[in-house]
Amino acid sequence: MERFYEAFQRRDAETMAACYAADVIFSDPVFGELHGDAARDMWRMLLSRAQEFSLTFSDVSADDHGGHAHWIASYLFSQTGRRIVNRIEAQFVLRDGLIVEHRDRFDLWRWAAQALGAKGALLGWTPFVQNAIRLQAKRGLAAWRAKVA
Repeated sequence: MERFYEAFQRRDAETMAACYAADVIFSDPVFGELHGDAARDMWRMLLSRAQEFSLTFSDVSADDHGGHAHWIASYLFSQTGRRIVNRIEAQFVLRDGLIVEHRDRFDLWRWAAQALGAKGALLGWTPFVQNAIRLQAKRGLAAWRAKVA
């Protein structure tokens, strides 16, 4: 897990991807659940687009079966140019030294307020806006994957 976050700090998506098992399951409030290559490609896409990116991580603990970490990402949201400071709690399941499940939790309403400004602050809690965010993220990932394939 330390290797994963150290690679993340360096914007090294390939090392991050190598920390995942072939059958990894990733989930977060924006992308929902992603499997295998889709999860690895999400990191590749995000890091290839990252502007003014920095990451800190702490409270990393793990044993042979799983672990957790706290991390904070700071970046410019490419669609609006707004600064995001996202605080994330991560849970992991490990198998043979690789990540098989990675679940990130954060406040999507808080993220939407930062990313979208007043619209996100006023309406970011609604299922309509949250579903629109998720749909846009999934479409963006699918388009990126089709472009690099």
